[in-house]
Order: sequence, then structure tokens, then C-alpha cells
Amino acid sequence: MKKDYAKTLVSLALRRVRERRCSASANDGPTRTIKRKATPGRKTLRKKTRVPETEHPNTSKGDVAVRGVKRTRFDLNKHDMETASCSADTESCNTSVDDVSKRGVKKKAVDVADGEGPSKKIKRNSDLDGEEKLDLSIAALTAKFKAKYLEQDQLGVGGCGSVFAGYRRADNLPVAIKRVPKDKILCKVVDQNGKQLSVEVAVMLKLGAGTSRSVGTSAPVSLLDWYDLDQELILVLERPVPSKDLLNYVVDNGGSLREEQTKIILTQLVDAAIELENHCIFHRDIKVENILIDTSSAVPRIRLIDFGLSCFAKKGSFYRNFYGTPSHIPPEWYSRNFYRPGPTTVWQMGVVMFETLHQVPFETTKFLRNKLRISKKLSKNCQDFLRMCLTKEPQQRLTLEQLRLHPWLR
Repeated sequence: MKKDYAKTLVSLALRRVRERRCSASANDGPTRTIKRKATPGRKTLRKKTRVPETEHPNTSKGDVAVRGVKRTRFDLNKHDMETASCSADTESCNTSVDDVSKRGVKKKAVDVADGEGPSKKIKRNSDLDGEEKLDLSIAALTAKFKAKYLEQDQLGVGGCGSVFAGYRRADNLPVAIKRVPKDKILCKVVDQNGKQLSVEVAVMLKLGAGTSRSVGTSAPVSLLDWYDLDQELILVLERPVPSKDLLNYVVDNGGSLREEQTKIILTQLVDAAIELENHCIFHRDIKVENILIDTSSAVPRIRLIDFGLSCFAKKGSFYRNFYGTPSHIPPEWYSRNFYRPGPTTVWQMGVVMFETLHQVPFETTKFLRNKLRISKKLSKNCQDFLRMCLTKEPQQRLTLEQLRLHPWLR
């Protein structure tokens, strides 16, 4: 009897020891699980940051497709800034850019390092995993953007993002804030560090690199700032005030411009296109909606916007996938299934000129079928300039330098 009682006491003691151990293990368990287990949101984050594969420019004929944008008109009188347009697919834009400015390439790291609060916590807390560090750095960048800029009404929305009016808090400088979801960034380049960068950012950094020009002195609007967040790219751009896009400018002038007005605009536009060509930049979507008219002075001044479809063009390069406005496709794309930067840009000069002088929108297919014709009321030099831009055969079009010397612009 005493032996059985002793056994019972021993069993109870062992059970209590086991219960204490189980309790301690249970208290420690969730903490370990939290550190190791990734939340569903983080899994999504990892997928979102992967760069999609792109196709090579020299695709087969069967792969040729139009990556077009709808022609969208935005009323910019309210805040006078840019439209957002985009294409529907990717292209081989992942070329190396050796001369992207170092300031631009390092900007993301600088922004994170300069951020307050969460960014400092990343450096101190070695227990955080990579995803938690990324979450905190994004929060720091977002907080920095909000502290620096005041975002206001939406100016426009397109296939690859939205544009909002805003101001820089420090000096009330008008800005345009362009928000582009990461999955809508179709063209990327590779910087000298081997990292992928939005081509729109790379192009605008290159245009602003190595110059002492202040904001507002170049034809392309200036990129003032940019923030590479997890699921979104934010571009802070110069916003000329007062200004309106060329489409609205033409409408406000009765639906068409006089020759002398068009000559002023085309002279500046040709010079701007030559500047881009000298920087090996192919805009690919020059049109009345992507040209701002700065009306702050007696003589209207053009500003180029929306480099979201642009690319860096090497000498002799050509493209099979068309990026731009479908109604402005150059004829050679239909006949040869490819197009080149120089002749295409000259064709776009003609399209812009046609739409400023005629009260009808331009369509390549209608023009080729003679359903759209150059007005005989225009001067002979003006008609000749327009024909030299809108010649069907690309090798017969004038170059941009030849357009600059044309008698109509002299």
C-alpha cells in the first residue's frame, strides 16, 4: 500500500515537471514562429519586385505587334501639366546605359540613408529580416516624399499611371507628381551597376546630367525628384504655369493655327527633337497631347512631356514592336514590319504639324489612302515641308537637320 502511494507521488511530480516544460515551450513558440514565418503580404511583395522577361527587338514576323496608346485628351487648364500614356506590353528595353548620372543611380540608397525614424531603425536592429527592412525603408521614403511635397488634384490618368498637381513645400514650386504602378513600368534599362531602372527615369536623368541649366530652361520638362517604392514609382516633375497641351491650345484658337503660329512651334519642336537625337534618346510618342505650350510669355514656348515609352537608341537600331499612338504608326511599319528612330520622329513632326493646321485628327491609314490631304491653302514652302515629313518612303524623308534648314523655317 505504501509502495503504491509512493509511486503515485512520483508520478504526480513527474507530471508537474512535464507541464512546466510544456508551458515554457508554449510561451516561447509563437515568438520563434513570428520571426521565421513570412506573411502573405510579404510573399506578394517578393513577386511584385521581380523583373519580367522581355523580348528581343528582332522578333519574328509573327511576333510583331502594336503596343499602342489611346489618344486621350486632358483638360490641363486647371493645373497645366502632363498626360499619362502607356503601351500594353513589354519590349526589349533592357539595354545598358553607361552614362546615366551617378546621382540618379545612387538616389534610392541616398534617400533611404537620409530618411528619419524607420530607416535608422533598419541599421540598428539586426534581428529584422530582409522583408521587414524593406517595409521600413518604403515607409521612410513615403514619409520623406509627403514631408517634401504637397499632392493635390488629379490632372490626368492613362494606361500606365496617374498625374497629380502639387507643390514643393519648401518654396511652393509647382510640380507634377506622376505615380506609376510597378507592373505598368514596361521599359527598363540597366545602369552601370547592373541594376534595372525605369527608362523614363534614366532618360530624364541623362537629359539633366552634366548641365548647369536651371529648371525650366530646356524643352523637355525636368525631373526634380523620384522615389522607387515597393509597388509604385513616383516621379516629381516640373510643372510649367501657366501652360496647356498643344491639343487644347489648338482648340482654344478655333481648331487650327495660322502658319506663323505653327512655324514658331515647329521650329522649337525640331530643335528639341535634335537635342534628344544627340543624346541618343528616341521619344517614340511625340504628339500634340505630349507637347505643352508655356503661355507665360508673348511667344509660346514648347515643353516636351511623357517619356514613358522612350528608349535609348543606338546608331542603326530598328524596332519591330511599335510603341506609341496607333493612329500615328509610320508607313514602313505596315510595309516592312519595323521602324527606325530618325524617320519615325520626322513622321511625328509631320503629324503634329498636320493636326495644328487642319481641323481633323491625323490617321496614317487614312492619309495613305488619300482620305486626308494637305491643304492647298497653305504656302508652297509649308506644303513642301509637310510632304517631306509625311513621305511614305522613310529614306526619302528629310532628316531633322535638313528640316531645320528648310526654307519654311528660315
